[in-house]
Amino acid sequence: METNTENRKLELDQESTRNLDATRKWTMFLAILGFIVVGFILITGLVAGTFFSVFKSDEVGLGIPESLMVLLFVIIAAIYFLPVFFLFRFSRETAKALKSSGQEEMRKAFRNLRAYFTYIGILAIIVISIYIAALLIAGTTVAFLKP
Repeated sequence: METNTENRKLELDQESTRNLDATRKWTMFLAILGFIVVGFILITGLVAGTFFSVFKSDEVGLGIPESLMVLLFVIIAAIYFLPVFFLFRFSRETAKALKSSGQEEMRKAFRNLRAYFTYIGILAIIVISIYIAALLIAGTTVAFLKP
């Protein structure tokens, strides 16, 4: 038996539509909050870089150049911006789809939701890998320090 997935349609009842609309509102809230946090990260990086370069002392060093610290804040903001942007686009496309009952808008919305979770999943794998590597390095370092 052959199943044709192109002809199958998934219809949403009123409760599913209400739940999707409520989800859309929360994702929009979280996306806007995320954009604000990205802005704060950038402002903090610029202020910290300016502060440390203006009040730089030869006696107390940070260990890294001030410009590198600003670049680090910009990289962190860029990493955080992408999932927030995917969440925002999911919310916007879902609103369009619910308003017009458009299938293409709903496809775009779910494509952005998939991109959001894919990005977060890959980021989680990277962070866990960094933690494991740091623990292994710390463990071997401690092993060499024992008398």
